[in-house]
Amino acid sequence: MRRLFVGHEVRTAFEQGWSTLSNGILLARASEAFDVFVTVDQNVQYQQNLKALPLPVIMLMVPDNRFESLAPLAPAILEVLSRPLPREVVRVGPPPAKAS
Repeated sequence: MRRLFVGHEVRTAFEQGWSTLSNGILLARASEAFDVFVTVDQNVQYQQNLKALPLPVIMLMVPDNRFESLAPLAPAILEVLSRPLPREVVRVGPPPAKAS
């Protein structure tokens, strides 16, 4: 995915050494180093106090984290990243299917 986000720094939790952190601690650490947190973990919305998020969260509404599932979301993610983001969850889903 990194190559689809030219102009943005992209790091995974694994690369940061954060893959074993719970969501709350993970979000706190991310807020110290990044401007936004992007995740496919749709449970974040149930596990965190969304009114007290330490940074904006972009939640990708996909069934898995495979490149084939994520790549079609790149234009929508870039559009979201192009504007100021409040500390809330922004959900980004797959583009609508084209009518045949």
